[in-house]
Amino acid sequence: MEAQILNAIDIASNSSGRSDAALQAQALAFINQLRSDPSAWPACLSIFTRQPAPPDVVRIVTLEVIANATQSGFVDAQGLLFVKDTLFSYVQSHYGPEATVPASDEAGGIQNKIAQVMTYLFCGLYGNGWESFFDDIMRLSYTSPQSSVPDHLPGIIFYLRVVNSVHEEIGDVLVSRSRADQEKANTLKDLVRERDVQKIVHSWQEILAKWQGDDNAVAEMCLRAIGSWVSWIDISLIVNQPMLDLLFRQLSQAQDPNRGGREKVRDVAIDVFTEIVSKKMKPSDKIDMIIFLNLETIISQLTASPPLSEYRFSSNYDTDLAETVARLVNMTMLDIVKALETENIDAATREKAEILLQSFLPHCLRYLSDEYDEICSTVIPSVSDLLTYFRKSAQKNPAAADHQAPMLLPILKAVIAKMRYDETSSWGEEDEQTDEAEFLELRKRLNILQQTIATTNQQLYMDAVTEVVRTTFENIRQPNSRLNWRDLDLALHEMFLFGDHASRSGSLFTKGKPNNAAAERLVEMMAAMVESDIRSFSHPATQLQFMEICVRYGSFFEHHPQFIPSVLESFIQLVHHPMIKVKTRSWYLFYRYIKLLRNRIDNVAETIVTALSDLLVIQADTSSENSDGDDMSSEDHEGSADAIFNQQLYLFEAVGAICSASTVPMDKQVLYFQTIMSPLFADMERNLAAAKSHDERALQFIHHDIMALGTLAKGSSDWMPGASVGGGSSSGTPPAPELSEVFGQVSEATLVALESLNFSFEIRAAARATFSRLIGVRGAHILPQLPRWIDGLIPQTSTKDEMALFLRLQDQVIFGFKSEISGILDSLLTPFLHRVFAGLSEPVTGTDDEIQLAELKREYLNFLLIILNNDLSAVIVSEKNQPIFEAVIETVEHFAKDADDLPTSKMAFSVLSRMSALWGGADIAPPPNSTAPINSTQIAIPGFQRFMITRFSPLCWSLPMTPSFNAKDAQSKQALAEASNLQKTIYTKTGQEYLEYLSTGELPSIGMGEELVNEYLSALATLDFKGFKVFFQSFIQRLSA
Repeated sequence: MEAQILNAIDIASNSSGRSDAALQAQALAFINQLRSDPSAWPACLSIFTRQPAPPDVVRIVTLEVIANATQSGFVDAQGLLFVKDTLFSYVQSHYGPEATVPASDEAGGIQNKIAQVMTYLFCGLYGNGWESFFDDIMRLSYTSPQSSVPDHLPGIIFYLRVVNSVHEEIGDVLVSRSRADQEKANTLKDLVRERDVQKIVHSWQEILAKWQGDDNAVAEMCLRAIGSWVSWIDISLIVNQPMLDLLFRQLSQAQDPNRGGREKVRDVAIDVFTEIVSKKMKPSDKIDMIIFLNLETIISQLTASPPLSEYRFSSNYDTDLAETVARLVNMTMLDIVKALETENIDAATREKAEILLQSFLPHCLRYLSDEYDEICSTVIPSVSDLLTYFRKSAQKNPAAADHQAPMLLPILKAVIAKMRYDETSSWGEEDEQTDEAEFLELRKRLNILQQTIATTNQQLYMDAVTEVVRTTFENIRQPNSRLNWRDLDLALHEMFLFGDHASRSGSLFTKGKPNNAAAERLVEMMAAMVESDIRSFSHPATQLQFMEICVRYGSFFEHHPQFIPSVLESFIQLVHHPMIKVKTRSWYLFYRYIKLLRNRIDNVAETIVTALSDLLVIQADTSSENSDGDDMSSEDHEGSADAIFNQQLYLFEAVGAICSASTVPMDKQVLYFQTIMSPLFADMERNLAAAKSHDERALQFIHHDIMALGTLAKGSSDWMPGASVGGGSSSGTPPAPELSEVFGQVSEATLVALESLNFSFEIRAAARATFSRLIGVRGAHILPQLPRWIDGLIPQTSTKDEMALFLRLQDQVIFGFKSEISGILDSLLTPFLHRVFAGLSEPVTGTDDEIQLAELKREYLNFLLIILNNDLSAVIVSEKNQPIFEAVIETVEHFAKDADDLPTSKMAFSVLSRMSALWGGADIAPPPNSTAPINSTQIAIPGFQRFMITRFSPLCWSLPMTPSFNAKDAQSKQALAEASNLQKTIYTKTGQEYLEYLSTGELPSIGMGEELVNEYLSALATLDFKGFKVFFQSFIQRLSA
């Protein structure tokens, strides 16, 4: 087997350079199989330990097999002892004092893998079989038994590798373990603490004492061991004067300008203190330990050291050291705050913690304010905890706010300052997108801190932000001002965030007055911003911020309309911005601004339409259709032709809103809309012939034209027939007849294009969107064109998804025009439903098809419900639609008993119940406990009562009798609830006839005994709808049990 393994590794690694791909694949498969083969490890152990040593690739592969076998339990206890004896002999010959092979010949990766295998042997044998594990490994670090200190460097390095590996296996809390593995790890830690931990810690002291100035790698490895093990051993083993003296000696290297590569050792030593502080213990003990360690002095000295002080604003600034110290500051602050938060803490400890807080807060602010974002982020957790503590304290004791203010203010100022773009950063440049994204994420985290301060002491927050904003706008007004764009961006950013406290329900005002003190401040800021001629500041970041703020606080302009013209002028300039990112975003923001203030804008529609005319020109670009979308970055996507057009549509909606504003005379409205529409109509006419020949560019032009016209219609009217606001009156006002007539041209142009081009999915999608938007501006005038819309939008090639979407549109039309649509619907229903039935009967070829079919079924049933619920049920049974009536009933019946699609089944039962209620005639069975006389009105459709009994009633049993039906499932219960409603409706309409049918035919035919039949009939006759629903669900569960 050894030869086979060696040959496979040779082929897989292609060391000879002659292996073909197929042979390599076979060799790799064989090697992967070795890892799970319980019999492979002996051969691999033999190969690894042989002399002369095989190539490194062979040794690595065989070690991995051995490691996997010892970790996975492939090796029994006797086998583990064999591996231990064989491998430890190898280790002694390479790392021991009498080594025959220099350890330097082995790569670090191989040494780490050997240490890992030794760790797995430790896990398997330390409890029983290799109790002397640490003694044996430790012995490698001495040149002879007479050595008083570890003096054999290869053995020391290997010993430290093993010690660190043992921690990773049993002590690292970041490693996810099963419950059994965690229990095993805890047992091993207990054994180590009982047997060897004192010897191990003593060895660390000896290694540090001898090697800290001579070998940085050894010192670093030893310190990492101390820092990792401290979390699960007795803290007194580390926190004692001899060990602390050794650690302090490492920290002193921060003061040495000639560090000679000892930076890592210094940083790891600091991390040891961080790990010491993070060790779990009682708050009072933790506070005492922080004081004992004199951490404040340590941090002060480190912060004042040349790498962090003298070189702070130079290229020599030691960011690694700064981040390491920041971690120590953060962990210490977390523990101080935790102690202060602890209820029932003794007064002495609280006093000590308060003093520590005062002394550590400047350090926290120092690193929070660091110009490097990674360092700032390091202390955010402790600042967050501190601010949360302040907030809770202030809530319990409002008088605490005065005590907190001297600490809150510098924190707030540091947070605000850190929200500023630093001097080396830029905005919007492609090569700095990642850095900017990280900064924006930091801003979000800083804002959380700022908002916590605001909820703790709102006055302090308002004053600080007001000062930043006021000072910035004053500087803008200064002659020859050279304000940095970063300062203006900061002020605007703070203004944008300020609204979280000033705005309620999207407005700064209540009954014409500012909501609160914060709203008053923000109103002052807004006035200062608009009056400061900020638009003259040409940086794109601040220009975008300006527009975002104007939109967010649009209610300000409702109460200060005198500022609208100058802001509009700024928007008109910015929608023409040369940078595509600013330009396209400004199109959306311009739309939002116009939509909010359309009726407060003076009659400037002509000016705006003229100013925007160059932006309303439709462009078509089909190049993106041939590119691989997966290769397009988000930035590329934002600048793609499709993305730009989607943003351009906001301009059409905005000009639609402007031109139809109440301040614009109707004749002018008509003129402006015709001015905008005419180029689009001409463009459609120009491209129609080529589009008929399937020219992609011409099709895209017409698609864009139709979408633009539909979006223009959307902007021109807020009215939607049948829609209501808050359950009250109809939303908006129906458009004037003149406007409706203008958009009749849009409807006709779209239909002409659709009738010629409905082979194109994109054209159909654009036309469908435009149809839905024309409803609100054309009103009932669109109804005579419905047959053409249906023919164009649902051709033979239309998808199930398109049919479902169009059905949803028809729901909207029927609901909005139920008094006018009856005749048209009567003539359209049969051909329309024939197309729907064709879609329902198409074969399903995949998951997407299944989803679309389910959606189409539900939209079809909802369409029927809309008709039934809006006094149009006569259309379904009219003379014209009689030929399709049976098909309608059959489809609904089929869906009702489909246990694989319960949401559709539920809807189908709802449709059948509604049909029964409408067409089943008068109620002849009185409700339970009712003394009212029975209504003997004639039934609506002769013979429908018997039809309900014989056709609808059996469905209520077909569904639950399906083998896959689970009566306890939530969706099943909902379907049963609708089935129970159907039965109660049938009984209400037919009374005793239905009970006799059930008792003599239907129920016995499904195997129900007399006792159950009587119980069921009694419930049906005596319970109300709600009571029978509960009974039926329970009854079915009993039958299926």
